[in-house]
Amino acid sequence: MASPVKVYGPPMSTAVSRVLVTLIEKDVPFELVPIDLSKGEHKNPEYLKIQPFGQVPAFQDESITLFESRAICRYICDKYAEKGNKDLYGTDFLSKANIDQWVETDGQTYGPPSGVLMYQLLFVPKNVKDEGLIKQNEEKLGKVLDVYEQRLGESRFLAGDEFSFADLSHLPNGEYLVNATDKGHLFTSRKNVNRWWNEISNRESWKKVLEMRKNA
Repeated sequence: MASPVKVYGPPMSTAVSRVLVTLIEKDVPFELVPIDLSKGEHKNPEYLKIQPFGQVPAFQDESITLFESRAICRYICDKYAEKGNKDLYGTDFLSKANIDQWVETDGQTYGPPSGVLMYQLLFVPKNVKDEGLIKQNEEKLGKVLDVYEQRLGESRFLAGDEFSFADLSHLPNGEYLVNATDKGHLFTSRKNVNRWWNEISNRESWKKVLEMRKNA
């Protein structure tokens, strides 16, 4: 029997949690290996052998090591295509391309402004927050979510009528913005986005990741 795959990093990390929820959706056994960022464990020489940039997550499947959460998730979906949620990353080249375009939108268009907002609102001390930067990125994210609002008026999920990696990839940043900042209205004020967010954030796989965060 093969050993469980290993995921290195804290579940509070948005990138780590993206990998964890993918593993749970695909019903792939895994071991979460804690990496204490505050102690600089991500800069240890042994860790740098599997994650040369000293970031999280790192991923190990027997002799295979990978980094970058979206690449790891695609690997999981492809290697374990017949396990768990078989529709998570599509079943043919067209469905995969459709999913990928929204995953890329997450990484390139949704991710940057949502990431800036998370950082400024959750980690920057109140007396040095950049209100101009917050306003600018709130406007940017709003424009992105306007596109999502239109798309989600046409289909149940981003890549069609089945939950997929495209939706899953948005969970980590969305969770913090909706439930840990005062910018949740960016999601809840848009009817279709709100409906979509409520559905994807209440999946059992994501609830399990949130439970892991509580117990970390």
